[in-house]
Formats: sequence, structure tokens, C-alpha cells
Amino acid sequence: MDERIIQPLGPVDVTVRVPGSKSLTQRALIAAALAKGDCRLRGPLDSEDTRYTSAALRAFGIEVDQGDPDCWQVRGRGGRIAPPAEEIYLGNNGTATRFLTSVAALAHGRVVITGDERMAQRPIEPLMAALAGWGVRIKSIRHTGCPPLLIEGKGLDGGPTVLPEGKSSQYLSSLLLVAPYARRSASLEVRGQVYSKPYVHMTLAVMAAFGVEVTAAGDLSHFAIPQGCYQAIDYAVEGDASSASYFWAAAAVTGGRVTVANVPFPSLQGDAALVDALERMGCRVERSAAGVTVAGSGGLRGIEVDMADCPDVAPTLAVVAAVADGRTVIRNVAHLRIKECDRLRVVAEGLTACGVPVEEREDALVIDGCGGDTSRLRGARIATHNDHRMAMAFAVLGLAVPGVRIENPACVIKSFPDFWERFALLYRS
Repeated sequence: MDERIIQPLGPVDVTVRVPGSKSLTQRALIAAALAKGDCRLRGPLDSEDTRYTSAALRAFGIEVDQGDPDCWQVRGRGGRIAPPAEEIYLGNNGTATRFLTSVAALAHGRVVITGDERMAQRPIEPLMAALAGWGVRIKSIRHTGCPPLLIEGKGLDGGPTVLPEGKSSQYLSSLLLVAPYARRSASLEVRGQVYSKPYVHMTLAVMAAFGVEVTAAGDLSHFAIPQGCYQAIDYAVEGDASSASYFWAAAAVTGGRVTVANVPFPSLQGDAALVDALERMGCRVERSAAGVTVAGSGGLRGIEVDMADCPDVAPTLAVVAAVADGRTVIRNVAHLRIKECDRLRVVAEGLTACGVPVEEREDALVIDGCGGDTSRLRGARIATHNDHRMAMAFAVLGLAVPGVRIENPACVIKSFPDFWERFALLYRS
């Protein structure tokens, strides 16, 4: 299998731009597809995941023109969704699978949503239960509570429904995005803890930008969604904070300085909170509407941090913790186990292979850093399990530890197709 060897690097000093936010691009695609008229998405992310979403929308009868990579045009049909002629295949795109399951309910006809082997292991039963509360006929074809799914679409009844658990914010965002098109005003109750709350706030912000205001109460446990139709607008997509995390982390582990020019402060994205954690670890952070700069101090210290609201950057922080002084505890991240891989287990395995003392708990990682003495660590071949975030996070560790080799480096196409080209800019600083 192909691999990429990461060469260690001294302090960097570089300004970079990252692709558009994957989370914002996918939400904006859904809103634009449901809007009435022509929308423009400026600065979107073109990646494997967003291509799956775009192809699915075309199968639902929506025109999506991506001829200009910097400005996509989407011709919305006011909530009218055509049943597709074939199955909707979404690979391991969890966000699209959850979002498009609800979109499929608007189609008047039979829809099958499927994906790859890992997607068939990722639970979706809470979303199915909530949709059933709005009158949707939906089942797991293999009776596993996971895809592939069969939806007998006839629209949404609306009224009240309950999401049995909030462990995946994608369930909640999926329901919110389609709720304005119900036959009567919809309300939604969420039971249990709501994880990744910034992603829910992001969804509400995108809906508001497209003209639908949702009333949220009870710390995101109750929602009232009015009937309505998204407006056709021009929508600018922020740079992806998850993608930026690897460059901010590069500054931390090399003791250098990196500015990500197109992730603004403040940001709609919860993953931008990584810079707060890096600041607590001893980095210097400069924030502005023009971008965010992180400068490593050369003396990182371990911290305890709750990452329930920004789980996608937990692997990034974990590799920074490996070279810090003292213990880092990353807690409240059990939901990492249902991502593209079991990220808690895979991060722990990768760090252990590199000689980093790490304890994997059910909902946490405990990492004892080397205190900057990277001679205590060793290079290793990192099994990515076809997970883009594993490849990119451990590439950062390779900047400080000789001999790190990334298996299947091409898996970054899921969210950051030209990651390796932009990563190479660190070596030219």
C-alpha cells in the first residue's frame, strides 16, 4: 500500500489558505437545493464528500453547476424533490447520509440511500425515529439501525417529534434543514446531551442566511421551526477550520508561526476553538477578521480539555499533546467512535506505535507528552483506516518525530484534496 514519509522540520513561518468549510458547504448545498431560484455558493469545498452530496442532489432533480470551482450555482426547486431513478450512494460521507435521508423524505416516491462498508456500521436509528414522528416511512434494509435505508417519501407531516438522543449533531441538523417544508409548523425535542453544539448553531446560522429563523430553547433541546421556503442568495463559505487545525498545530509542534488567512474570527465553526486549546498549552494566538495566527512557544504544556463540541480536531490536539510537557486529558469524545473509523482507538494505536504513553478510555484519551524531548519517541507506520483526519493529524506529528509514515495518504481527498501540496508549503518557509 502507498505511504508518505514525513520529514521533520524546524520552526515554520508561513501564511496559508485552506479550502472552504466542508460543514458549511454541505449545509449550504442543501439549503440552496431547497430554495426557490438560483443560488451562488462562493468559495465552496470541492472534495470527495461534497461531490457525493452534489451528485445526490442532481439525482433528486436539482441543477448543480460546478463549472467555476470558486462559485457554484444551484437552481433550487422550492422544496420539490424528485425520486431518483437509482440508489443514492454516498460512500462514507456521514454528513450527507444524515442530511439527505431527511431530504429524501420530501420526495414523493421510493428512495434507497446506501454507502460503503463503514457507512453500513454507522448508526442512524435516532434520526429514523424522529422522521417517523413526522410521518415518514423509513427502515434500515438490513435491520441494523444503519444504512442502507429505504425511504418511502411522501413529504413531512410536521407537528411535534422527538429525537431520542443528541449524540450526533448531524441528526439534529438534518431534521432542522428540512423542517420548514413540512405540511404544518414543526417542533422538535431532543433528549439526552446534545454533542457538537457549534455544528447546530452553524446549521441555524445557514438557515437564517437563507431566510428561515428557527426558535431554539432549553440549551438546544427544543426547537420551533416555521413553515417557509429558503430564499435564493449568494452565500460565501468560510475557510475550513478543521483543515486549518493541522497548520495551526504545525506551528505548535515546530515552535514556528502559521497564519491561516481565510478562517475569520469570529467563525461559525466550532473547530476554530482548537486555537483556544493551543493558547492554553502555551502558544500565542492572534485573531482578526482577516485570519488567525498561531505561534508556537517552544514550551508546550499539557492541559485537560472537554472537546465534546469540536471532536473533529481532537486527533489534531492529541498529536500536539504528544510533544507537550506533562499530561493532556481530552474528554467527552465518545462520539469519535462512530466517525469514519473509531478515532479514539485509532489515535491511541498510532500514538502508542510512536512511543507515546496513552490511555484510551471509553470517552477520553489521556496522553503523557515527551516534554519536547522527541528522542523519547519513534517513527512508525500509521494505519489511517482510510480516515482523512488520521492521515492529516499524524502528518503533523511527523514534523517533530523522525520516521513517521502515513499509510494511504490519498484518503485526504475526502475533505482536503490538495492537503499534501499545501502541507509542502511548510517546507518552503
